[in-house]
Amino acid sequence: MLRQRVITAVVLLVLLGAVLSSGSALAFNLTLAVFFGAACWEALRLSGVRFVLPLALVSAAFLLPMISRATDEWVPLASICVLLWGLRFFPALRFGLPANVGLRGALFNSLYLIALLGCFVSIAGLWHRSAVFLLSAMTIVWVADIGAYFAGRAFGKRKLAPSISPGKTWEGVIGGLLAVLLLAAVATQFPQTFQAQLLMRYGWIKWVLLLGLMVFASVVGDLFESMLKRRADVKDSSGLLPGHGGVLDRIDALVPTMPLAYLLAAQMPLSAS
Repeated sequence: MLRQRVITAVVLLVLLGAVLSSGSALAFNLTLAVFFGAACWEALRLSGVRFVLPLALVSAAFLLPMISRATDEWVPLASICVLLWGLRFFPALRFGLPANVGLRGALFNSLYLIALLGCFVSIAGLWHRSAVFLLSAMTIVWVADIGAYFAGRAFGKRKLAPSISPGKTWEGVIGGLLAVLLLAAVATQFPQTFQAQLLMRYGWIKWVLLLGLMVFASVVGDLFESMLKRRADVKDSSGLLPGHGGVLDRIDALVPTMPLAYLLAAQMPLSAS
């Protein structure tokens, strides 16, 4: 399992590095469409929908014209996604998910597909600023996850959401936040990063609060996907990524975080990039 996990991680990193270093919009857009289609395929399977492959292919094809439009046209979608997470998906962590049957369940599952679309469109919007800008924004989520893992193992006692994800602790969340703030402070020394431009736009106090909000959003996304898997009674969203589970298992924390990052970036002057 560890060997599979390492091999898959290396392959993904090489692919990501090749696409980003190429500077090719076509390569980036096609790669994004493939992963979006895979994420939709997994989400549809978790929702108990039939004919998931044709629907996933249509979703991937739909993304391409979306991310070819002017980036300022994506702000409304990102705003809708942030509202969805704040008003519908975050409360679901307390009140539960609707069943995968009936109109209510279908509507709820459709909203999650909109959230996925908003995530991938926002990733495209961040990439249009620069590859460094995109990666530095995504790093916030990755560092929060890694920091939470090690802090949780070392100090974790108080369970965060035992009925959803028994391994997560409040100490882990705090450790993840501290790790993000530490590395974000280093990143501010490089003007082209998301962290540096966030600081220039909002100042230190709001900078800390907004990074904290992004870490919080990443935790919510992780827990929400765990609930989707529990409802479907599966361990992983799929087996597409050997050793890692599925695409959703790898991007769950990005889904609520990237639209938020894109909205914050929309307030930053392009000349700062």
